[in-house]
Amino acid sequence: MSIETPLLLDTATNAVDYKGRRVLRSNSGGWRSACFMIGTSRLGLLTLSAMLPSISFSNYMGKNKVTLASSELQVNLFFISLYLVAVGQGGHKPCVQAFGADQFDGEDPVECRAKSSFFNWWYFGLCASTSVAMLILAYVQENLSWGLGFGIPCVAMVIALGVFLLGTRTYRYRIKEVKSPFVRIGQVFVTATKNWRSEIAIEEEACRTLPQHNSEQFKFLNKALEGKVCTVSDVEEAKAVLRLVPIWATSSGYAIVFAQTSTFFTKQGATLDRTIFPGFEIPAASLEFFIGLAIVFFIPIYDRIFVPLARAITTKPFGITMLQRIGTGMLLSVICMVVAALVEIKRLKTAKEYGLVDMPDVTIPMSVWWLLPQYVLSGIADVFTIVGLQEFFYDQVPSELRSVGLALYLSILGVGNFLSSFLVSIIEEVTGGDGKDSWFADNINRAHLDYFYWLLAGISAVAFTIYLYFAKSYIYNRQSTI
Repeated sequence: MSIETPLLLDTATNAVDYKGRRVLRSNSGGWRSACFMIGTSRLGLLTLSAMLPSISFSNYMGKNKVTLASSELQVNLFFISLYLVAVGQGGHKPCVQAFGADQFDGEDPVECRAKSSFFNWWYFGLCASTSVAMLILAYVQENLSWGLGFGIPCVAMVIALGVFLLGTRTYRYRIKEVKSPFVRIGQVFVTATKNWRSEIAIEEEACRTLPQHNSEQFKFLNKALEGKVCTVSDVEEAKAVLRLVPIWATSSGYAIVFAQTSTFFTKQGATLDRTIFPGFEIPAASLEFFIGLAIVFFIPIYDRIFVPLARAITTKPFGITMLQRIGTGMLLSVICMVVAALVEIKRLKTAKEYGLVDMPDVTIPMSVWWLLPQYVLSGIADVFTIVGLQEFFYDQVPSELRSVGLALYLSILGVGNFLSSFLVSIIEEVTGGDGKDSWFADNINRAHLDYFYWLLAGISAVAFTIYLYFAKSYIYNRQSTI
């Protein structure tokens, strides 16, 4: 009995194995299990990365345009496969990442630090695989065979499934509460609304039962404690969810900038001299590779050098808080837009000097390396903000809603793309009237992407300022994760 006791004390908090038994920290979870998740995500993303180039280049072979006739069955299968990829990614991205982070026990100091590193290396794996796929699979599809181009990721997905299943015996599964978190949180809002006329005595009682820092924020929810319908824990969860709203909203400013890397940055690059060395010209669409490369290089520096140094200075477990990390990336995105605007001014000036304003198809004698700073800044900003948002929305929601929290993070990027498209449509309408060239004219040498970049820098700066206001007063749901 004395031999077994230490092992029992070393069980992971609120976790069981695949048979529902309590798990020992020594032989489950941690990096042992998380590596299976990272491996799966890297291989799985190859399929999506292989699909995207196929849409862009399917009607072109070399320099000659070719019209291909497809049967109705082929077209239907093509779109069905696209929808399946979308549905699969919608379930895969938030759930597998949350499951991977769940392999680390937040109550254990060592594993808690490792969990923060997990998000860094998760994003490292995604960006590394995307970069490889962007270079290799695009080349295979264009120069060798489309069948081989899709066959490689198909085999990779089979291997990914096998890798994922290999870790089954080491995975930790979180113990679920009997009552759904949606029901608990919803009940708080409903009860608080019903009791909105309750006397001050109820709020005074809440001040005694709730933590002091929590009782003063969103005081109207304290009324849910009347009648003992909702517990103190339920009210705290509801407040935690409500605190996420302003962070989610202000992060959309960053997401608008994030959307430009695959659109207007590429359009700029298409007009420049893209010769890397004699005989090799990098495709404009492959310029995003530099973002992935910057991320792959910077994440190890951040995780192994920056965090330990920051930890020594601030004495905080993770060097800087999650909100400080997100804010740093948002500031870098403002700088990125300023740099992009200055480079675009240089590009337009060069086109004018060489008389190429009305010749948009002629390469401007300006190296594509001028775009490198904005791509690198965008990649470094992603390391701070994107990874920070992933960790933040995973950590600050109720434990049963962690995959939903990561879905909320993904929705920020989706909303950012919609807002970017909305801005482009409005600006196109306003600046393109009376026969004038709009900011987004088809002839990019007569367009004004520089004006658009200055506008985005301003929007990002305003969003960053508002973000700072809410971040400063934010109360973390789990103090140990600050």
